[in-house]
Amino acid sequence: MDRALADGDPLSAPADGGLLTIPNLITVVRLCCLPVYLWLLFGRDSRVSAAILLAVLGATDWVDGFVARRFHQVSEIGKILDPTADRLLFIVGVGAMIVDGSVPLWFAWAVVAREAIVSVVLVGAFLAGMERFDVSWWGKSGTFGLMFSFPMFLLAAGLHGSASIGWEAAAWACGLPGLILSYYAASLYVPQMRRSLAAGRRRRELAT
Repeated sequence: MDRALADGDPLSAPADGGLLTIPNLITVVRLCCLPVYLWLLFGRDSRVSAAILLAVLGATDWVDGFVARRFHQVSEIGKILDPTADRLLFIVGVGAMIVDGSVPLWFAWAVVAREAIVSVVLVGAFLAGMERFDVSWWGKSGTFGLMFSFPMFLLAAGLHGSASIGWEAAAWACGLPGLILSYYAASLYVPQMRRSLAAGRRRRELAT
């Protein structure tokens, strides 16, 4: 999610151009879990199993980037593959829950709309020459809350009685603050993007 903007992530670290690296393998394995997630949710009709897998995929979001930086295995393909995989995992995970009816629609669409708008704006700004900038604490906190709220909603839909009520309450406790923080972080990115875009254009002008 928002971490793809950070200066300290694989997108901005020096790249060695390698393809067959451990972090790339980790990213591919996480991507290969998407069909398993869909099979558990729709093929096996097991919301609980799908929720557990989605939670694991969300909790390991940082692993490939950490390994790449820690062991100096950042690659050009990894700079593209890692954020792409994160977006796909998020879109497929939430989209499947919308189809399944296991998450409140207004909440899910509010999250998806924010992600879509931010993604489109960022792609356009980067193509226009914007420099990368640090992700705010607000954005990281919002992402953290949303990352855990969706598996909890899925668990609540797959269980019954007090367990279901408890997980749904926990999902709202993580999800609502996460949603508010994510939109607040997006509003903070507007002036940052303007400054970074101006800085990137100045740098390009000086280089020519």
